[in-house]
Amino acid sequence: MINKFTISSSDKKLSLKEFKQDDTDKLTKDDIKEEYAKLKEKFIELQERFYASKKYGLLIILQGMDCSGKDGTVKKALMGVNPNGFNVENFKVPTQEELGHDYLWRIHKKIPMKGNITVFNRSYYEDVLVTRVHKTIDDDTALSRFQEINGFEKYLVNNNTIVLKFFLHISKEFQKEKLENRLESPEKNWKFSEADLNERKLWERYQECYSDVISNCSTKEAPWHVIPSNHRWFRDYIILKIIVKTIEDLKLEYPGLKGNMEALIQELKES
Repeated sequence: MINKFTISSSDKKLSLKEFKQDDTDKLTKDDIKEEYAKLKEKFIELQERFYASKKYGLLIILQGMDCSGKDGTVKKALMGVNPNGFNVENFKVPTQEELGHDYLWRIHKKIPMKGNITVFNRSYYEDVLVTRVHKTIDDDTALSRFQEINGFEKYLVNNNTIVLKFFLHISKEFQKEKLENRLESPEKNWKFSEADLNERKLWERYQECYSDVISNCSTKEAPWHVIPSNHRWFRDYIILKIIVKTIEDLKLEYPGLKGNMEALIQELKES
């Protein structure tokens, strides 16, 4: 089932219209309830082993339109792990210092060290999305950046950083419902910005640019996963399932004890 949502490479331009935002693979929330609970337990166990082994870093990239649930994915699907080896980065508008460097400069220093899992809530892909939609870069520059990003991700993978990229795919109607909820619920007013409405007017252009990103930046080393996200429970389930399988496939073991165990026990007794 996982492969259904994975785009490892493409020799043709993909369109997001090919993917259904409300797909649940004919499953219901009750169908996956037990498995989802086991996946969460397994993820906590695997993350401890991942952290202890110090062999790989794991970079999880979450991209999507406003209201697609990037924050919610972190809170629901990824909570409960050891905070010592887990952190979330959110890239805001570049500072003057960051603008004085290449667009990947501020990214590289946030890549997880070996043993750690880092989530990018939005990422360097904003530099071929927002910039392109708002015409601060042209199409030729975007195409060049696609190749640079592919090279960057290949470099990361070659240096033992696993890159998992998730596009949280929602419908325009779903976004409207969520924005209305933010406006009508006092406790959610803080989440709303007039800028959200301005970006919503550019919905179709964003869909085109995301389609280009997924077409051009899905590689064997770092495929894109297009996750149907109109149903939050299914979004969380599929993402967690992919993460757990990825770490399981590494077949990591806890590091062995350094030194002679009997001598260490005796030294401890005498201390």
